[in-house]
Amino acid sequence: MKTIKRIQLAAIAALMLSSTSLCLGQSDAPYTEGPVWLITMVQTKAGMSDDYLKMLAKIYKLSNEEAKKQGIIMDYKILVGDASNPQDFDILLMQEVQNMAALDGLRDKLDPIDKKIVGSAEAQRQGAVKRMEVRQIMGNKLMREVTLK
Repeated sequence: MKTIKRIQLAAIAALMLSSTSLCLGQSDAPYTEGPVWLITMVQTKAGMSDDYLKMLAKIYKLSNEEAKKQGIIMDYKILVGDASNPQDFDILLMQEVQNMAALDGLRDKLDPIDKKIVGSAEAQRQGAVKRMEVRQIMGNKLMREVTLK
């Protein structure tokens, strides 16, 4: 009789633990979390969009292709559009990473790629100064992609 009660108590305890873990593992959020996007908003100077895009083709594309090949980023995109007002951006630079944890040590992973493609820190600074002649960074955002349930 004691053995049956122990088995019943063990079964009840196991059932309670499994239902508790199910409740803790489920979210009431109306979405599922997806990858994270690093977004840079760029305002090009009048008539300089094509010049800036040519610069991106030489450095941004090569750097991101290598980072993608190494599995550091999942993808990257460039969106181009009209600015809605004089203070608005006209180009978005976007890099997709798997999750927030992928941001840990990201610079340590990307710096060797930049050094390989662009060159020394001085060469990188000179490139940054040259890009300032054709564009202004309006801001950066970190955004998570979500899928609605």
